[in-house]
Amino acid sequence: MSDPSYPQHQSKGGGSHYQPALGVVIIILLLFVGATYLMLRSTSPAAPNSATTTTTLASSNGGTSTSTTLPKNKVPVQVANGTAVSGLARTYTQQLEALNWDALPQVNGPKVTATTIYYNPGFLWAAQEIASEIKVSTSAIQPLNGLNPVSGASGDDVIVVLGPDVAIKH
Repeated sequence: MSDPSYPQHQSKGGGSHYQPALGVVIIILLLFVGATYLMLRSTSPAAPNSATTTTTLASSNGGTSTSTTLPKNKVPVQVANGTAVSGLARTYTQQLEALNWDALPQVNGPKVTATTIYYNPGFLWAAQEIASEIKVSTSAIQPLNGLNPVSGASGDDVIVVLGPDVAIKH
């Protein structure tokens, strides 16, 4: 027998039994697949100041040269204060960070008479660009050649030891 409290055309279970038409399901599925395809195929725009520089390195035996593309934010740059001016390295570190360099935390360096920018092989371009950006003469650029002008910075590609010449501009 049937339960007199429920009409025969209604079920006793709660909830909705709505099922969308097959056409609606296909449209939703196509939209999902299309959106996924577009997201995977799209490329994100380059960040501002994310310049990429091409470096050409010549081998020591006079062989062929290779070309490497390296963005500035992949070049570790250590800024050291070689003066008695407080906060000088912090100021220049922040400036280089704003220009999208991989500026490491500032440190105190040895006292120097003028700013020197050291670079590891293959990073002369970076030292030259940094010299230009912090308004230091290119004569201040020197290869590291195994030197360790700042403690703990031996693996860094560019080391900037700030001197009184930039403290005056500060």
